Amino acid sequence: MRINGNAIRPGNVVEHKGGLWRAVKIAHTQPGKGGAYLQVELRNLRDGSKLNERFRASENVEKIRLDQREHQFLFGDGDSYTFMDTESYEQVEMNADQLGDQAAYLQDGMAVSIESHEGSILGVSLPEHVTLEVTETEPVLKGQTAAASYKPAILENNVRSSVPPFIGVGDKIVVATEDGSYVKRADK
Repeated sequence: MRINGNAIRPGNVVEHKGGLWRAVKIAHTQPGKGGAYLQVELRNLRDGSKLNERFRASENVEKIRLDQREHQFLFGDGDSYTFMDTESYEQVEMNADQLGDQAAYLQDGMAVSIESHEGSILGVSLPEHVTLEVTETEPVLKGQTAAASYKPAILENNVRSSVPPFIGVGDKIVVATEDGSYVKRADK
């Protein structure tokens, strides 16, 4: 489906320069001279490389629709991760390169959506948030809870994140899978 260059939204997949790219960030720009354009940060779905492009309203791009099937994460073995199709029970294996940073957020039994295009697997779509335990952080200091600053923490999946001062070791927190940022303290 062809769309205007200024109709691209984050999450859209477009065909550009002979490859499939996902729009990560967009910014509408209207310079003092010349026409307005859309500055788009694109990530290649096959190799993960990034590209910044300008699209004007007069340009058309091909918007690609990916096939998505629900899968369940079974286990990871070294650099290999196994998923099971929830309808056909077929197992699919992906390597760490295909998953990228998302591999750290996989949890046993997690429901994910595997994206493919023309039979070729392109990636995995994880839930927006996961709950993880804090394994290392600075101790909680009284009177520091009202401060707007954050402190570094290491989570059970060995990912570094920034947490509010009142979070301590052993606390469970909700983290965004997109960038590993703190969302809130998990319900007990």
